[in-house]
Amino acid sequence: MAEREKELAVVSSQEQLADGIFSMWLKTKASQNAVPGQFISMYTNDGTKLLPRPISICEIDKEKGMLRVVYRVTGEHTGTEEFSRMKEGDTLPVIGPLGNGFPLEAARGKKAFLMGGGIGVPPILELAKQLDCEKQIIVGYRDAQTFLREEFEANGSVYISTEDGSVGTKGNVMDAIRENDITADVIYACGPTPMLRAIKSYAEEKGISCYISLEERMACGIGACLACVCKTKGVDHHSHVHNARICKDGPVFLSTEVEL
Repeated sequence: MAEREKELAVVSSQEQLADGIFSMWLKTKASQNAVPGQFISMYTNDGTKLLPRPISICEIDKEKGMLRVVYRVTGEHTGTEEFSRMKEGDTLPVIGPLGNGFPLEAARGKKAFLMGGGIGVPPILELAKQLDCEKQIIVGYRDAQTFLREEFEANGSVYISTEDGSVGTKGNVMDAIRENDITADVIYACGPTPMLRAIKSYAEEKGISCYISLEERMACGIGACLACVCKTKGVDHHSHVHNARICKDGPVFLSTEVEL
């Protein structure tokens, strides 16, 4: 398929948003078919690093043919560290858009929670821009470095939790929901597994439709290697077991379909 071909993307701009958090705009054909919740696989220009890094799409600008990715540098001499040193005009190979994205129609006319934690915060931004509903954006950070906060505030009602209590609710995103006594008809969430497990439990207890985007270390990004499977209620037709490939079948799942 054309959208899966590797292409050379051009760095349009890059800036550091917080400690270890970088924002990059890429000129790429992948922007034309991208939807909120999808990701791209970004390759380094270092021949010793064969596997791409799957990075969630933060913003989509189809008119300018660009995608924004906001990512965390995971250590020295890593792919993400190499990305963070790139400047305007540099190029890197990418494949995308990949994955299934969030079902936007599920929230039309309803009241929604858009929940992001850690590096699961960035993909919530494009979702907030495209959803046609009452948007309550609940985002969790480690500390007062609340990257993307202004962009979120332009697209919905924002509730913040911080682990150290420096901004908003002290605790996690579920604590922010309780403290602010807010409710929703549908939930969209992206973040680390413990957070998603708590949101899944809350949604099922309240009978709320909940779509979760699973963070997993992917290898191939196209469903061939089975490195990023999760447990499901149904049987996967590819492997014939209770697994789904997060990169191919997801990364977005209805919470009742998966076990965390």
